[in-house]
Amino acid sequence: MSKRAKKAKKDKEENRKKQESKNRWHDNLKPETKNSILAVFSFALGLILTLSAFGRAGVIGRGVFKALELFFGAGFFLLPVVFFLIGFSLFFSWKKPIFLSNITGGILFLISSLGLASAIFEEKTGGYVGLGAARVLVRLFDFWVSAIILAALFIISIMVMFNVHLRFGFFLKLMELIKRRRKEKIAKSLEISGAPLIESPLAEAESGGEPVAQSEEKKVFEEEAAGPESSIREEKKGGFKFGETLIKKLPPLKFLEGDRGKSFAGDIKASANIIKRTLQTFGIDVEMGEISIGPSVTQYTLKPAEGVKLSRITALHGNLALALASHPIRIEAPIPGRSLIGIEVPNRNVSLVGLKNLLASEQYEKSNLPLLLALGRDVSNEIIFANLAKMPHLLIAGSTGTGKSVAIHSLMMSLIYRNTPDNLRFLLIDPKRVELTVYNNLPHLLTPVITDAKKAISALKWVVREMDVRYDMLSEAGVRDVGSYHNESALRLKQKKEGLGPMPFIIVVIDELADIMATYPKELESLIVRLAQMSRAVGIHIILSTQRPSVEVITGLIKANITSRIAFQVASQIDSRTILDRAGADRLLGNGDMLYLAGDSSKAKRIQGAFVSEKEVKDVAHYLAKAYGEFDFNGAFDAEVQENISSPNNVNGFSQLLLEEENEPDDDLYGEAKTLAVKSGKISASYLQRKLRVGYARAARLLDLLEERKVIGPANGSKPREVYLKPEDDV
Repeated sequence: MSKRAKKAKKDKEENRKKQESKNRWHDNLKPETKNSILAVFSFALGLILTLSAFGRAGVIGRGVFKALELFFGAGFFLLPVVFFLIGFSLFFSWKKPIFLSNITGGILFLISSLGLASAIFEEKTGGYVGLGAARVLVRLFDFWVSAIILAALFIISIMVMFNVHLRFGFFLKLMELIKRRRKEKIAKSLEISGAPLIESPLAEAESGGEPVAQSEEKKVFEEEAAGPESSIREEKKGGFKFGETLIKKLPPLKFLEGDRGKSFAGDIKASANIIKRTLQTFGIDVEMGEISIGPSVTQYTLKPAEGVKLSRITALHGNLALALASHPIRIEAPIPGRSLIGIEVPNRNVSLVGLKNLLASEQYEKSNLPLLLALGRDVSNEIIFANLAKMPHLLIAGSTGTGKSVAIHSLMMSLIYRNTPDNLRFLLIDPKRVELTVYNNLPHLLTPVITDAKKAISALKWVVREMDVRYDMLSEAGVRDVGSYHNESALRLKQKKEGLGPMPFIIVVIDELADIMATYPKELESLIVRLAQMSRAVGIHIILSTQRPSVEVITGLIKANITSRIAFQVASQIDSRTILDRAGADRLLGNGDMLYLAGDSSKAKRIQGAFVSEKEVKDVAHYLAKAYGEFDFNGAFDAEVQENISSPNNVNGFSQLLLEEENEPDDDLYGEAKTLAVKSGKISASYLQRKLRVGYARAARLLDLLEERKVIGPANGSKPREVYLKPEDDV
């Protein structure tokens, strides 16, 4: 080794030793540790000053107290408070620069408070420090301006110490509370005077125009009223008040629950870095964008470099899931309306979306759409609504236990909270017999919940017949749809001319399509297709739900005519394509996580559906049943409409239709089989096989039908069945 190299090495070693000697002992400490030490020191000083004021700090403590009392006067007791505040503020802020602002805020707090004390009370109150600050400001600005300046500095010192800003939400809530108290006083005075009280949490109350309800109905109102929110809600202004019923009651929001829990996505910055590094590993350069935390998933947006194919990123779905240790993830490439790609990662903690928050939102309150549906919140935590009148029908599908029935409940609640029974009626079909039966006492029902497949087909035939009647009414009124019809009808009624009756919306809800499709596939498909094609203009809408997303249940004709669909979690990509014509539903989380495909959109939107418990549904149904009692809704309708729309307690039209359907055969050869039985006086399966040239299965089915219709008797061993009807009895 040369002398020059040895000298360079020696100089380097000496420089290293000098640098180490210059390092301070606390340079290696973490910022958190340093601030903790300073916080403890501040608390200790505050305690020492407090003890010195009471003579518990020895000779030095008494001397310090006298000196500080001379400078700060009675404001000496603010010194311990300042040190305590600095200590607390150090626990809130761990960054080093914050410490200087803490000290600055503490000094400003001391000067402003002592100055205020000297200016307001007397000269010696704030000591020399307060006296000096007050005298300078009073000479320059006079007393009131000086007081305002010192008060502003006092508030600013608090904000500087704790690094917080003013929030006006408290003042707004205080104003709302004052207004609410004032309304309660007015309500009490109205109740005492006997005037009717009408209050709406969803819309401004209208001043008059509603006749006073009977004493029994008023008693129901008073019994159900609770809290600041009145149980009586008047229907909103908006042009969809069709009926002329004397009472219009909407349920209060107190029966529903709001959001529960708080979503937590973990370390979002670390996850964003993992996504970026994983893509760079495969030679894909991206620029990370904004991060949106939703109720169930967090969306990381990224912009790929120019020339990168989207298929390269979507193909790395599994690699990203492995790197993030999260499954399943969903890649949206691109995000509709943006030149970005979204990667949706499940949250560690999921929040529950409550329907109450959705219905109390400003968008729902101010909307005049009678069929506005509250779907839930998207990945950006924004509330999503949809207009059923625009859809105009909806198909819901997904695996068992993923949230289909809860979604139906939330959709129905959205409609019930906007419409009274005189402008909205439900026809509920529930072959499962467990989900929709809770609505049996709901006054909005045309008939009790239908659970039998044959009666369901009959009900749909009745709806088709009602649709034809309504088209005749539209033709007679000279209008094209239900909205124009109601405007025209209202105008005629005002002119006291012979007008047409109201035409309430009819919502047909089928909770399990597969059960009925297995029994009556052709009939059900043809009825649904006809309604889907023609019923929108007359205010009839269909909501279908199934847990079997197969082509046998969701046929091509049904999909072609019902373009708005909601897909919950499914088992395979094939099922997802059956529902939405695209993949994605197989990567959902379940528990209300859905993909909503609007009829006028080519991209599905991911939404966390609103949750409604069975108790909430029962409470709302019970309230409405009790509030309306035995009220006859058809009494306000025109006689022609009365014949086609049945009240909950009088389903004559529907019952007559069922009776007619009972007499109709299910087989085209039923009439010939009946004629053969009556003419020959005997019947058997082999006899029908020979005469009608059918197989044994169909012949046996015809025998069962003849027995059900009381045409023939039961089987009697090997003997032919007895024929009850005689030739002269057959019509």
